[in-house]
Amino acid sequence: MSRVKQSPHHPFKLVSEFHPSGDQPAAIEQLTQNLQEGLPHQVLLGATGTGKTFTMAHTLAQLNMPTLILAPNKTLAAQLFGEFKELFPYNAVEYFVSYYDYYQPEAYIPATGTFIEKDSAINEQIDRMRHSATRSLFDRNDVIIISSVSCIYGLGSPEAYEGMMIHLSSDMEVSRDHLLRELVRIQYKRNDVDFHRGTFRVRGDIVEIFPPSEEDRAVRVEMFGDYIESLSWVDPLRGEKMEDLDKIAIYPGSHYVATDDKQKAAIHTIRDELRDRIQHYKSQVLFTEAERIEQRTSYDLELIQEMGFCPGIENYSRHFTGRAEGEAPPTLLEYFPENFLTIIDESHV
Repeated sequence: MSRVKQSPHHPFKLVSEFHPSGDQPAAIEQLTQNLQEGLPHQVLLGATGTGKTFTMAHTLAQLNMPTLILAPNKTLAAQLFGEFKELFPYNAVEYFVSYYDYYQPEAYIPATGTFIEKDSAINEQIDRMRHSATRSLFDRNDVIIISSVSCIYGLGSPEAYEGMMIHLSSDMEVSRDHLLRELVRIQYKRNDVDFHRGTFRVRGDIVEIFPPSEEDRAVRVEMFGDYIESLSWVDPLRGEKMEDLDKIAIYPGSHYVATDDKQKAAIHTIRDELRDRIQHYKSQVLFTEAERIEQRTSYDLELIQEMGFCPGIENYSRHFTGRAEGEAPPTLLEYFPENFLTIIDESHV
C-alpha cells in the first residue's frame, strides 16, 4: 500500500530549447486528458528517435504527479536518468537501481562440508542515490524516479523510515548526549576521523552529521547547553559553512530501521523460526546444517540486540515489518504517495 500523506507541492518545470512538433502535441494532449479522466493504462507507440521520452516529459510537466519510470536494466535507466535530469533541472530526478557491484550468495558443499559465506561489494555512489530517492519522496512531490526492477525488491518499511527520522530546529531543547544516542539508534556511526556518509562526529558542543543521501555537504548542529544554537549545511572536507538552516529532518542511516518495540518483536519471532528450523534439520539427520543455522542466526541476533543492525539484515525484513510468511515485503512502490504515475519503458524488453 502506498503512503497517503502528500509531500509539499512543487510544480514540474520542463527546460528545453525545443518544442513538441509533428504528432507529439496531439499525443501529449491525449495522454494527459486520459490520465486526468482516470484511464488506468495507456500505450505510447513510436519508432526509435521519434521523441517518446520528450513526449512523456511534457505529459509529466502537465500532470505534476510523482512518477516512477521503470527501465529494463541499469544501462537504460542511466540513459533515461541523464535525459530527464537535463529536462527537469529544478525538480527531483532520482536514480534507483541495485547497489551491488558484486554479489556472491552463501553456499554449502555437502560433499566436503564446506560453507561459503555470502560476499558482496556495494557501490557507495548508487547507495547514496537510493537514499536520495527515498528522501525526495518524503520531502516533495515533484519527484521522478528512474528505476530498474530493483523497485520491486524488498526494502525497509517506509513507516519506520519516516517515523524514526530526527527533526531538529534552532532553539530546540535537546541534550547533546540524547542526540548522539538517537543518531546511533537510526544507524549512524560515530567517526571523528573518517567523516563520510552515514557517520557523525563530535567536537565539543558541535555535532556534524553526514546524511546517507548527501555527497558534498553535511549538517552542523551547534549546541549551547541543552539547546540547539544554530543549524547549517557545511562542507564536510573543509568545514566551511554553506547555508544556515532553521530546521532539518535527519533521515535514518539505513532503509532497514525499526523501533525498539518492532526490534524486540522481531527478535522473538526470529528465535521462534530458528527453533523450528533446527528441529526440522535434526529430524532429517542434518546435524551440520542445524548447527550452522543456529550459530549464524544467534550471531546475527546478538548484533541486532547490541547494534540494531547486522550484515544481511534484509533477510529478516519479514520479522521487522511484522508481515506473514509468504507476504510481499515493502518495496520502493510503498514509499510513493497514494496517487502516482508509473511509466514502463518496454521498447527494449
